[in-house]
Amino acid sequence: METPPARSDHTVVLCGGVLFVWGGCQYVDGDEVVLPSDEIWLYDMESGLWARKGMGGEVPPLLSQTCASFLQGTLYVFGGCDNSGHTNQLYGVDLQHVKYIWRKITGCAGTPPSPRDRHTSWVYKDRLIYFGGYGCKTVREVSKFKSFRVDETSWAMIGSEVFTFWGWNNEVHMFEPSLATWTEPQTQGQLPEPRCSHASATLGNKGYICGGLETDTIDIYCLDLDSWTWSQMESLAARLPMGRSLHTLTPTSHNTLFLFGGLNTAGKVLSDGWEFDTITTEWKERQHPHKDKARLWHSAVQGKDNDVVIFGGSREYVVIMDSVTALRCPSQSHCSDVLVFQMQPYSLSRLCEDCIGQHSPILQEQASCLPPRIQETLRKRMLYFRTFTKQEKSTSA
Repeated sequence: METPPARSDHTVVLCGGVLFVWGGCQYVDGDEVVLPSDEIWLYDMESGLWARKGMGGEVPPLLSQTCASFLQGTLYVFGGCDNSGHTNQLYGVDLQHVKYIWRKITGCAGTPPSPRDRHTSWVYKDRLIYFGGYGCKTVREVSKFKSFRVDETSWAMIGSEVFTFWGWNNEVHMFEPSLATWTEPQTQGQLPEPRCSHASATLGNKGYICGGLETDTIDIYCLDLDSWTWSQMESLAARLPMGRSLHTLTPTSHNTLFLFGGLNTAGKVLSDGWEFDTITTEWKERQHPHKDKARLWHSAVQGKDNDVVIFGGSREYVVIMDSVTALRCPSQSHCSDVLVFQMQPYSLSRLCEDCIGQHSPILQEQASCLPPRIQETLRKRMLYFRTFTKQEKSTSA
């Protein structure tokens, strides 16, 4: 069975029980290798089978550290770095069509965000809302905006570009695909510090961000996406997650978020999982079966029955210098496995499907007497557990 190359810094979305994996990078002999942008990998969550599909149209350039959003069946990618440096280009592809055709979104009204990378997004009311990131601005832009923190380490590395500054921002920008319009909402309240490499999630009309700063414990902020008001979610719990970057934050119910992995301030790759209750503002560490699978720069989505599905990432990191700044990047220890975190008791139907799948040699004949629709589901589950068993055996060997 063909499987995707191991990777970090990639995009993952879930649509109709299929996990779509696009882009990302590897490090080969110390060099960054960005994976092709004209292909996408599909993972059937029921059967555990992979398939690679080609992509056409206005294919994006090879991108790293971009930001992906999924709205009404369309995958959007904005910003990141190409061969020429930081960008602020926007591309979209409809994942519900048989053919995956990219289009570059141009001719928009309004002013797009400045070029940036390692930013995040929320999706709300058919709008794409972007937050934060790392990039460059002119002296005029830096003096005009109070939402930009200059990276002092970049001053000695920008050569003759003395009127350009690099740094982090806490800006909020919104794109409305139906109107092809960019706007910058004016926010109020307790603004978070400028940052990048943080994690974000959407719950109802609220956008959440956490981490991305060099702090001992993690912070979490909420933005009301109707009133554009920020608030800091302070917890009085005795134990809090340690500060980190390159982690994930995933919805698991109408009021809970799940944080996993990342890189702490001491350079350790983490494997802990924490649940945050947005009503009580309390953190609670969750036990899970993947404590031996530390990850950073992975991707996560909310799956069936509020599972958290994670793909890829790296088990280690190295420090690599480029022409702008020192970046903490994954090393060659990339991953290509799919991790599933169960966040609530499974339904009776799912328990039955999994039980039959796990015991297919003795239950296959009885399953053939069931209605065709159920047989198809069970066929995929049987295939999934057979594949999973083979992978476990090959790993232990």
